[in-house]
Amino acid sequence: MNQKSMDRDSAQLEALGLKSEFERSMSFWENFSLGFTYLSPVVGVYSVFALAIQAGGPPMIWNYLLVGFGQFLVCLVFGEIVSQYPISGGIYPWALRLVGERWAWISAWVYAWALFTTVAAVAVGGAPFLSQLLGVEFGNTGFIWIAIIMILISTILNLSGTRLLAQVAFFGFLCELIGAVVVGGYLLLFAKVNSISILWNTFSFGEGTSYFPAFLASSVAAMFCYYGFEACGDVAEETPNASSAIPKSMRMTVYIGGGAATFVCLALLLALPNVDKAISGEDSDPVTTTLVSAMGIVGYRMVIVVVMVSFLSCLLSLQAAASRLLFSFARDGMIFGSKHLNHLSKSGKVPVNALIITGLIPIFIASIGHWLQDAVTTIISFASAGIYIAFQMVVLAALYARYHGWKPKGSFTLGKLGVWINAIALFYGVTAVANMVWPRAPEEPWYINYGMIFTTFIVISSGILYLLLAKPHLQRKSS
Repeated sequence: MNQKSMDRDSAQLEALGLKSEFERSMSFWENFSLGFTYLSPVVGVYSVFALAIQAGGPPMIWNYLLVGFGQFLVCLVFGEIVSQYPISGGIYPWALRLVGERWAWISAWVYAWALFTTVAAVAVGGAPFLSQLLGVEFGNTGFIWIAIIMILISTILNLSGTRLLAQVAFFGFLCELIGAVVVGGYLLLFAKVNSISILWNTFSFGEGTSYFPAFLASSVAAMFCYYGFEACGDVAEETPNASSAIPKSMRMTVYIGGGAATFVCLALLLALPNVDKAISGEDSDPVTTTLVSAMGIVGYRMVIVVVMVSFLSCLLSLQAAASRLLFSFARDGMIFGSKHLNHLSKSGKVPVNALIITGLIPIFIASIGHWLQDAVTTIISFASAGIYIAFQMVVLAALYARYHGWKPKGSFTLGKLGVWINAIALFYGVTAVANMVWPRAPEEPWYINYGMIFTTFIVISSGILYLLLAKPHLQRKSS
């Protein structure tokens, strides 16, 4: 990084009233890798493929394109914001400057709990793959312990500093992208058993408009794959030339991550040995069935090695994003324990205490599964919905700011199209959240059927209660 660029970055932060102590050692490609591994197409597709095909059959793949387009609009809005406000913590400092303290506080509160539950969800989701790799059945308690160990490893790696975080994220990106291309290519070239026409075959889900509800239900799987670009902005103060570089790395995350996810999903669908059994749920793990059928048990375990690298790098990126959010929160004195969370380590230049918290809370969430498996499932169900809600709070904040005269002044702007893109992004996001939380399983217990709505209500109402009682926004004004 040259001195001129360093001075420009420092001057931009000083104009915003900040002096950063982070080390700007994360290159453009490493910043992109952080967003890519947070999005993690392999983790996303492998984790929810069975649910998606049971919900909507093979045409569910088209959701990857539709959801990708919607999230790309959100990404463009975020790009404008981070270009003007390249501050660590992403959602909190953006919402703060677009609307104000109270809106920023609630936005960050929702996003923090969404990240905590997502870390727990990814760790718990990765445990069965390790079980399959080792050929040992651990059971629910064993899976919980594996999840805890994965979170501990991620925390230790993150505590080592920005340099190691960037290198591991880049290594994870290479492994995941090469794995997606190689595995997907192999399936399409040597294991394809279905015609491309199945991508339009609705099977028993109905035809025309009667298929639409199933298609909407299956879209939740694609939504699980298309957040991650925001993480590029969470480490803005650790990235040189952030105002220009981060909007570009955000867009690349959607292009490459979304493309990889779609490619992997396509390969799995065309190589799936028995589509009917996958749709009915008789084949409860169609990903394993497909890979073992195509590659044998040895080949499958080689793929699982890549999958485990993807899960770990995803955890690393999620935890990095959560810790920077907490640090940004604490730097303004806006959260309890701020004096312990608002400083960086002398050696690694990372928010040590914030990182420890972002390890302990997900460990606690995952540990509930030792005694109450349904409870942890209900809590984790908030992960995706919470992230989408927090994203839309920023999109709404940008639209509100435009109405009150805000004109983006960063290196990246959308010009006259900005307000239209912003409005369409908000419409997409609101409908996506409504679709995500919509109860679709009346036969299930209420805490499963209404899990997302229930947990979202708890998180938002507790945040509002804390805001009313503790008044953290006033603490910032007096600090």
